[in-house]
Amino acid sequence: MSLTPNDPQPCSLTRFLIEEQRAGHIEPDLRLLIEVVARACKRISIAVGKGALGGVLGDAGRPGEASVNIQGEAQKKLDVIANDVLMEANAWGGHLAGLASEEMDHSQPIPDEFPRGRYLLLFDPLDGSSNIDVNVSVGTIFSVLPCPRQGCDPVDADYLQPGTAQLAAGYCVYGPQTTLVLTVGHGTHVFTLDREVGSFVLTGRDIRIPQQTAEFAVNMSNQRHWQPPMQAYIGDLLAGKTGPRGKDFNMRWVASMVADVHRIMTRGGIFAYPLDAKCEAKGGKLRLMYEANPMAFLVEQAGGAATTGRQRMMEVAPAALHQRVPVFLGSRTEVEEAGRYHREHDAGTG
Repeated sequence: MSLTPNDPQPCSLTRFLIEEQRAGHIEPDLRLLIEVVARACKRISIAVGKGALGGVLGDAGRPGEASVNIQGEAQKKLDVIANDVLMEANAWGGHLAGLASEEMDHSQPIPDEFPRGRYLLLFDPLDGSSNIDVNVSVGTIFSVLPCPRQGCDPVDADYLQPGTAQLAAGYCVYGPQTTLVLTVGHGTHVFTLDREVGSFVLTGRDIRIPQQTAEFAVNMSNQRHWQPPMQAYIGDLLAGKTGPRGKDFNMRWVASMVADVHRIMTRGGIFAYPLDAKCEAKGGKLRLMYEANPMAFLVEQAGGAATTGRQRMMEVAPAALHQRVPVFLGSRTEVEEAGRYHREHDAGTG
């Protein structure tokens, strides 16, 4: 089902969440938490949209001394701004026990002067930030977990829950439109920001990723570093109609996970960031808690699949707050096919 803002009775995000609450799908505090995150995303969207006019482009830190985050990555000014917006917006509402960000070394409890809630929020404040200065779509990714210990400050270990424990997840794409894609465990839904009204409006209810695809997203510059099963898999895709897959595949790569995944949500495809020689020591490129798990939740709720190539993503037992993993997600049939190459290689039959 698809809705547009021109429908007689467009459904706002607030109305949608109230209906989910009435249906027993979410608790009132989770509804309010999601609304706070959505408002923060609107503020980030405004900052992204101003670009050079807002003085937000370029690296963070003093001239000649770029700021570096826990991942060892140079921070952009908008990385810091987006992180601060999400931290400040969620600190005082009473819905959270703590927050964890890809940009920070450790999780942060809610300040003592504010009431504590029952949830933990994890987020990548600005995914794809290397694209900011060239005006390519970037986004925010978030995940909500239950706090396992009530009445005390949560520590990093409290966040180490598998993706199956997620209560909600979403991402916001800051592109030609600002689009919020959300799940609370009952389907994946799309909301578009009506800038004139200032609210997110439901434009896609219970979206479904096509099971079959002829499109893949991967960073081909890393091909020489890939493991043998990934080499074989992509080699067969590139062989086209005359190869073992018997059809031609197109490649698309934005280098912004939210943009690449949103394309897959819209028309199908497979997104892959496999294990390679460059990131093998770290376990992968993408972060399990801030990127892979929330995207896996959204993709599965839309009928797709998400794996490490060898295991269902949401069943990975996290061992560290900033753990990295290989990622394959998107159209279910193609994700399963990529997994087959890895299984056969591991069994010595590929």
